[in-house]
Amino acid sequence: MQANPTMDHALPGERSAARSHSPAIPRKVVAATVVGNALEFYDFVTYAFFAVYIGKAFFPASTPMGSLLLSVAVFGVGFVSRPLGGLLIGAFADRAGRKPAMLLTIGLITVGTMGLALTPSYDSIGLAAPIIVVLCRLIQGLALGGEVGPSSAFLIESAPAHQRGLYGSWQLASQGAAGFVAGLVGMALTSSLSPAELQAWGWRVPFALGLLLIPVAVYLRREMPETLEQAASTATTSSAGTPPRLGTHRRLIILSVLAVLGGTVSTYVGNYMTTYAITTLKFAPTLAMAATVVGGLSTVVFALLGGWLSDRYGRRPVMLAPRLAAALLSYPAFLWLVDVKTPAALFAVTILLGALTAMSGAASLVAIPELFPRRIRAIGMSIAYAVGVALFGGTTQFVVTWLIGATGNPASPALYVTATSLIAAVGMYLLPEGSRRPLEA
Repeated sequence: MQANPTMDHALPGERSAARSHSPAIPRKVVAATVVGNALEFYDFVTYAFFAVYIGKAFFPASTPMGSLLLSVAVFGVGFVSRPLGGLLIGAFADRAGRKPAMLLTIGLITVGTMGLALTPSYDSIGLAAPIIVVLCRLIQGLALGGEVGPSSAFLIESAPAHQRGLYGSWQLASQGAAGFVAGLVGMALTSSLSPAELQAWGWRVPFALGLLLIPVAVYLRREMPETLEQAASTATTSSAGTPPRLGTHRRLIILSVLAVLGGTVSTYVGNYMTTYAITTLKFAPTLAMAATVVGGLSTVVFALLGGWLSDRYGRRPVMLAPRLAAALLSYPAFLWLVDVKTPAALFAVTILLGALTAMSGAASLVAIPELFPRRIRAIGMSIAYAVGVALFGGTTQFVVTWLIGATGNPASPALYVTATSLIAAVGMYLLPEGSRRPLEA
């Protein structure tokens, strides 16, 4: 194994402390975190991929665009409860442990997904249908708002000191895996079912499949060790006697929210590519779903690459370079896609956006939690991530749908990516570099 430059430049005391904080946790245990995280995001993003059909089922409107706008607005409702989930479940994870918090989020996502899968359409039960859907989205948002902090803390606390970036990058890679699987399921459905069948019941199948796999995630998470207790055993007397306060880390939280927003908008523009390809570019649904598969696979590969590179060269350069590249390249890429409107162009733009977002995002999702002390690590990460995603991820699909309708410019989603990427770059630049530090116990 090659030497790690970031550790080579660490002080001798830092190397010693870092090695002492490397609990020997099998990689299969880390896989349990990844599988559960992927399932939760699968259930959440599946809504985005089938927004066209869900809109017609639950949100009747006078025009197809009106129905779609209502559907993506309710997609945004799932983000409203994310900060609350981050606050409550993040605090629970820092007090009771990472494992019980992650079991709780699996339970919540099960309730939300079951509701979406089983709720009758508006034609069957009237106004109760959209009300139930909104409640289910709120529960799903609560779960995901509380998932990212504990699972990110677990991943970096499980990692050897010189591989925190690689281990932590599985947080984002698992989200890419969720998109990949959801896209495969969508392709299978759109190629085997008629449009009428998809509208009547086919869109419910992915949610039902997610429910079938949730018991596997619960079983795996029940077998996980507790990294909070292992980290506590390495704490010094002085650090144990002075509990950290979240309020003293306000600047870190604000910078983290800024860092998160760029990747969030890019991610949800990428998730929107299925709806965008169907409604704006007029591609067949199966081809549009194929773009989702390509984007998900791109996220898996480049997230892991970004995590590995951040271990070698530090978090800041790996966060910044791809984010600035996204700001420069997104609009020309979308203009080209709109001009040629070929499957190859759709896949190329999806890969480009997914790759740049994944590399930058993977480094960000490691850089943020490793800067917080152990006893506020989960809640600090949860709040920073949930607030950033709630403010910008939850509105992205509505904003880009509105932009296309208001401007008549089908490339306008890229302008939103460019603007938010530049804002995020400021936060990334100002975040401290944590790759060379031992985790604070």
